[in-house]
Amino acid sequence: MALNKNKDLKLYYTIKEVAKELSVTETTLRYWETIFPEVSPYKGANGVRRYTKDDIKTLRTIYHLVKERGLTLSGAKKQLKSGGPKNSAETNSEVIDRLKAVREELLGIKGELDLL
Repeated sequence: MALNKNKDLKLYYTIKEVAKELSVTETTLRYWETIFPEVSPYKGANGVRRYTKDDIKTLRTIYHLVKERGLTLSGAKKQLKSGGPKNSAETNSEVIDRLKAVREELLGIKGELDLL
């Protein structure tokens, strides 16, 4: 779930981009905003949400806690507030993201080798 390399230069991301990146719905992101005060995207005059890389990092941590570790939303909220486990959750989430990227790369290499 790494952001497109061309997009790494962007300062803000739309809710659609973030939802696609995390494989969740836009509704889920809006709901998480109401539960987790740590997620507070910039909202322009027209109400359009703009997420920063820090917002996305926090959302990845929430995703990891809820979708991958199976915590309830209140459990994930407690984890984020406690500080220590948040760092652990962020680290786990980052490691999982890196492993997924490595897996994709290895599958690509395997596919190329299979063609030989």
